[in-house]
Amino acid sequence: MDDLTVACEQVELAISGMTCASCSSRVEKKLASVQGVSHAEVNLVNEKARVTYSAGSLHLVDLIEAVHQAGYEAELLLQEGAQKEERVRRAALLYRHEQWRVMGVWGLTIPLFLPMVGLPVPAMVQWALTSVVQFYFGAHFYVAAWKALRARAGNMDLLVSLGTSAAYFYSVYLLFFGPADSPLFFDSAAGVMAFVTLGKWLEKRAKRSTGLALEALMALRPEMAQVERVGGELCVPVSVVAVGDVVVVRAGERIPVDGIILSGTGSVDESLLTGESMPVLKETGEKVTGGALNLDGLLRIRTAVVGEQSTLNRILALVDNAQTKKAPVQRIVDRVAEVFVPVVLGVSVLTFLGWWGVTGEFSRALIPAVAVLVVACPCALGLATPIAIMVGTGVAARAGILIRDAEALELAHRLDVLVLDKTGTVTQGQPTVTAILADVLSSEELLRLAASAQSGSTHPLSRAVSACAQNLVLYPLENFENFIGRGVAASVNGCHAMVGNRRLMADHQVSLAGYESRAQELEQQGKTILWVAIDQSVQGLLALQDELRPGAREMIDALISRGMEVLLLTGDHPTSAAAIARELGVTRVVAEALPADKLREIEEIKRAGKVVGMVGDGINDAPALAAASVGIAMGGGTDVAMQAASITLMRGDPLLIVDALDISRATYAKIRQGLFWAFLYNVIGMLMAALGWLNPMVAGAAMALSSVSVVTNALWLRHWRPASRA
Repeated sequence: MDDLTVACEQVELAISGMTCASCSSRVEKKLASVQGVSHAEVNLVNEKARVTYSAGSLHLVDLIEAVHQAGYEAELLLQEGAQKEERVRRAALLYRHEQWRVMGVWGLTIPLFLPMVGLPVPAMVQWALTSVVQFYFGAHFYVAAWKALRARAGNMDLLVSLGTSAAYFYSVYLLFFGPADSPLFFDSAAGVMAFVTLGKWLEKRAKRSTGLALEALMALRPEMAQVERVGGELCVPVSVVAVGDVVVVRAGERIPVDGIILSGTGSVDESLLTGESMPVLKETGEKVTGGALNLDGLLRIRTAVVGEQSTLNRILALVDNAQTKKAPVQRIVDRVAEVFVPVVLGVSVLTFLGWWGVTGEFSRALIPAVAVLVVACPCALGLATPIAIMVGTGVAARAGILIRDAEALELAHRLDVLVLDKTGTVTQGQPTVTAILADVLSSEELLRLAASAQSGSTHPLSRAVSACAQNLVLYPLENFENFIGRGVAASVNGCHAMVGNRRLMADHQVSLAGYESRAQELEQQGKTILWVAIDQSVQGLLALQDELRPGAREMIDALISRGMEVLLLTGDHPTSAAAIARELGVTRVVAEALPADKLREIEEIKRAGKVVGMVGDGINDAPALAAASVGIAMGGGTDVAMQAASITLMRGDPLLIVDALDISRATYAKIRQGLFWAFLYNVIGMLMAALGWLNPMVAGAAMALSSVSVVTNALWLRHWRPASRA
């Protein structure tokens, strides 16, 4: 019986109410438990959940109900329309509300600090002020804690609520039933609330900055377009522009669609799309990308792609996917967060019992126990990875590096071996015919036969031959065959023609006698040879030269200086391949490589226990790109290569490869720093609190500062600059 392939669908939810890593972990588990769901990922920073499920296996309301059961709110996330505008409006309103909350809680808390400087505040006034802080401004902590308890889980809100409530209610007891000179802890309860509230607001303010790169890309999309219609131009929404429509773009306007210039010339700024800082001159017949800025000239553009398939929308989708997807290291943190709150509660109880046993005083035991509850928080742990991933992918996109998923960003800096396809990666991918050798036929006739046979192929070498023969009248093409990695064959002008490399000739038992020595001389110069056989007899050859990309040698040198092994793959003859390798400074090269050979090389390197990256741009590179630990597709390559790769470079600059590895290294450094300081802070903080070296108010300030410092540290990634622009 044939295996049945189950169709999967994906949906995104906006989650509200999460405060720490244990929250996101709980929501993720709850969603994954819904019948029909195959995978769920929750991002604490952008408060989004991405759920993959079997088509027709559930109602979407089941997912929302699952989030409700976990103690949070959810709604289906749409990328366009009124719902998106409403979410933006609500987010801005909530942010302003948080500002007022911070001002209110601090306005009531500051008077409680006056006794520290010798200014008395009556106990009843302290009680009144703290009560408002505790149960009005701090009400959201209790609500979130109650939801967590109902879901049989713990979170930051539970720790804060328990700690401040213990200090508050014990102070109320002492106020009414204790000795007249009993020390009160209203300032500690209110101070913890104030510092935590301030910290959460600062954290949200910092997190808003993480999406600046994505917002900048979204701002590139023009809402309206000038479309040619009978009788003149018509201004219409971009969403209704169809393929084939002619759009008019004037100087200073953004290009609204992907298309081909029908008429006009202008300098186009593509910096926010490709990272290229210099304007690019665009002329009639050239492609333009929606979102680019037309600096001068008047352009008439025929629309080629619309909607979600446009370049800008695909970039936005890739960046958004990378920022939502969870890095492998985050899964370890999530497992720690699951047991974090119970461990803290246990440490707090042991601290209380220990101090009570030693001193015999309830108040002396309560304060360090409360400090333990307040100082320990899984927030910093939960934020360290996603915040760095969001900032890293954002600045990478701004530099023209699109990262498909967080795993690629985490792995790229660990590469042991980088495999480079030659054509289109280290070379321009635009070879030209530099020599035609023919003894019996004329050079013109040999070129006509070769170009006719290759007219059915889109390979760069075939396009080069066609460009060389553009002034010749080609023969009709029949019985075309494409031999991947070898060449082509076809019936042309009543004869059977084959054009390809040595392997194609060997496969068909065609002798190369008469041209072998001349071919070797050309190959030693780094030329690529196409053999032309007519009716099983070689009639000549074409020599092609593909110039190295500017920066290719510098890229190789930079990789080697980082201790990385570089392997060059090419379908060229070994002699030609060796010449290119010498020019690049590469010591290891695999020549005459077919797609299967490239894939085999990648798999052998992985079996040796090494982390391997693959850089390519063609359809024949797709299997190797997909199999590599990190696949990198060069800009200007095929869509198939870009779909198979986990990183896409938006322009064909080899130094962008180095930049991609560098942003990976910088991002992972921020992740390590964030996790290190978060773990260290919690261990030292709980130890100091348990020993009585921290009062609850200082503990609250330290807890708030830990999350803010982790976020702020990650935001320094925004200052990263690619070496390719240096």
